[in-house]
Amino acid sequence: MGAQMGLQYVFAACIPYTALIVFLIGFAWRIMDWARRPVPFRIPTTGGQQKSLPWIKPASLDNPSDKTGVVIRMILEVLLFRSLFRNTKMTIENGDRVVYWSSKYLWLFALIFHYCFLIIFIRHFRFFMEPVPFLIGAIETLDGIMQIGVPRLFMTDALIVLALCYLLGRRLFDQKVKYISLINDYFPLCLILGLVGSGISMRYFTKVDIASVKTFTMSLVSLSPDTAALANIGAPFLIHMFFLSVLLMYFPFSKLMHMGGVFLSPTRNLPNDSRVKLHVNPWNPAKEYRTYEEYEDEFRDAMYEAGLPVVKLPEDAE
Repeated sequence: MGAQMGLQYVFAACIPYTALIVFLIGFAWRIMDWARRPVPFRIPTTGGQQKSLPWIKPASLDNPSDKTGVVIRMILEVLLFRSLFRNTKMTIENGDRVVYWSSKYLWLFALIFHYCFLIIFIRHFRFFMEPVPFLIGAIETLDGIMQIGVPRLFMTDALIVLALCYLLGRRLFDQKVKYISLINDYFPLCLILGLVGSGISMRYFTKVDIASVKTFTMSLVSLSPDTAALANIGAPFLIHMFFLSVLLMYFPFSKLMHMGGVFLSPTRNLPNDSRVKLHVNPWNPAKEYRTYEEYEDEFRDAMYEAGLPVVKLPEDAE
């Protein structure tokens, strides 16, 4: 009995604490590593006309030329995945006819997944707070407003499983995507699917003592795990916590870091003002450069005889 309780304590407290430390240190390290990398030039990814002459209409959102445009672009990118909305798909029809058409499925299911994950994350704060804030209670009420089943079905539970199945199925059954997919593309999807699946299982099928779960999670936050409450919690909760711990430890070293990296990406957070402002690399070595005038002064006669254009004719330069 004591050995079993010790193993439960390892999975419910020791591993989660370790995972949280790895996540925080790893996340901070990646952000600081990106932040100190020099970006002397403007390299934004653009999808429209750059600002130039007054009579040419610029694409202020797809090709922003000032900070205001960048802020609006970043808001649309982070909240609505605007660049993914323009996703296209290529097919070959009638043997040799290449056809490009708009494909919004990836954008739609990616948006569903991220917002469902966010809502589920917010809902879980009720396990760490007493009393539960009104906003969290309101979100939970709206999530289960359909009043389907007992306990009531949360819409985000069904939608996130649907979105994950699409994202995983896309890599399994789309031959072009499957060809370029690696293990680090499949692993996070399977990991999150396991995390979501174990949570859904606890709520609707295997069931756990919610009161004991809340008592234990609140004791985790206070850094004094309650072993008495842990004794009333079964294996499904430990499995759920293990999936969460693995996800936290894996997060800083994976593609999932795009959550923080999108704000530091020079392809997104820089205005495209290369036609207005000269950006000189501050790390250029100190060297003496010859101007074109000096070059022409030395080779003017040879250039003129070869028929090359010159700023000054030989007789004018004398």
